[in-house]
Amino acid sequence: MNIRIGHSTDIHRLVPNRDLILGGIKIDFDKGLLGHSDADCLLHAISEAIIGALGLGDIGTHFPDTNTEYKDIDSKILLTKAYHYAKEEGYKINNLDATIYAEKPRMAPHINAMRLAIAKLLETNTKNVNIKATRGEKLGFIGRGEGIACEAVILLIKH
Repeated sequence: MNIRIGHSTDIHRLVPNRDLILGGIKIDFDKGLLGHSDADCLLHAISEAIIGALGLGDIGTHFPDTNTEYKDIDSKILLTKAYHYAKEEGYKINNLDATIYAEKPRMAPHINAMRLAIAKLLETNTKNVNIKATRGEKLGFIGRGEGIACEAVILLIKH
């Protein structure tokens, strides 16, 4: 096959006393995402979308939270490893489309920095990396500011 499509969703709880790392950048906020790694749910969704496009299972299979090697790991490392799997099979990124669901903080000021960081990790042009954000409109756990969710769809092409 010359093209592979992957999709994933990741969700993490917001808690005090953690840095908020999202899209490979640190965002100034009074809470951060809880997780075994740095809990960057955007990079987790992208990593798992790549893994899924390749038919290799999920992120937990490759980077289990039961493995101390991944405790507090920078999710940029996980994304780099996931992308390495694609490159090993002769694929590169055609394009990525991702959505961040967060009531606060506002994501618009950070989107360009995220796009730049992700494009660099995926060895592609920023025009191939689209990130959008939406609020929870005060509905559910996102609207109450209890967590952040991210979705990613990726198209890999043989090169």
